[in-house]
Amino acid sequence: MEAVPFVIERLVNVPVGRVWQAIINREQMKQWYFNIAEFEPKVGFEFEFEGGTEECTYLHKCVITAVEPNRKLSHTWRYEGYDGESEVTWELFAEGDQTRVKLTHTGLETFPPLKDFAKSNFEAGWTYLVGTAIKNFVENTPEQAK
Repeated sequence: MEAVPFVIERLVNVPVGRVWQAIINREQMKQWYFNIAEFEPKVGFEFEFEGGTEECTYLHKCVITAVEPNRKLSHTWRYEGYDGESEVTWELFAEGDQTRVKLTHTGLETFPPLKDFAKSNFEAGWTYLVGTAIKNFVENTPEQAK
């Protein structure tokens, strides 16, 4: 596979701080992303979660590599028991009362050539998570309910 990162950008109708909380607060994350048992937005913090398809779930092992509050969160992304390591970067850009969310996932070509690790699966997953799930969560969940 060619070393081409997957990048998606979407505009959400809330300020940066609301989106930032959605990507760093594990109680909020489990409502739109994954159920992560422990999470701290600190460089070097390791976290894991299960995810995958109906046929097979995978243990995702991650380490936070960059934190710039209200601007950027990066972490590694690998699967326990499989070769390969990638990196996911969330970037937030204030545009008035809105936020442009940019997600970049690099290193997808390092994973084994399995159907579940196909770039098209990452594209579909991230398109849903960034284009629909987080947008719906931050725009439609009352602040006090988070």
